[in-house]
Amino acid sequence: MKRLFTIALALTVLSLTSAQAQLKKVYNDDINPMEQIDKAIAQADEQGKFVICQVGGNWCPWCLRFADFITKDEEIAKVVDDNFVYIHVSYNPHKSTDEARDKAMLKRLGNPGRFGYPVFVVLDTQGNVIHIQDSSFLEEDKSYNKEKVLRFFNAWTPKAVNQ
Repeated sequence: MKRLFTIALALTVLSLTSAQAQLKKVYNDDINPMEQIDKAIAQADEQGKFVICQVGGNWCPWCLRFADFITKDEEIAKVVDDNFVYIHVSYNPHKSTDEARDKAMLKRLGNPGRFGYPVFVVLDTQGNVIHIQDSSFLEEDKSYNKEKVLRFFNAWTPKAVNQ
């Protein structure tokens, strides 16, 4: 029985690892996240958009699933493209390469890690945090719920916030 359990556990881990390996890696660990955020804010200000920081990493299967989910759905992709400068801010809570920088970045974003990963931080054109979204409320089975994701994005567009 113990052997059967070990085999089942190994197959589960292998299955999860394989699924994660098939998803496109969207986080770049070589980018300074503070500079990345500054550039996104400047671009959003020029374009009249808000910034969404998807905080997480390539280590996080749910982070990669979300990135895949929103790019494959045309309606969601259009809402994102029309209203946001969308960036993937790389952060690994278990393996920091620069603890001081990571701490400053998380503080700047309103300490969103308390919600788990991925977590979404909406910034206005001045770089102010206007919303932090816990991704667990958007999940459905092993993916995300389109209606909930659209509701989140549409509720935080510049037009919706500034009416």
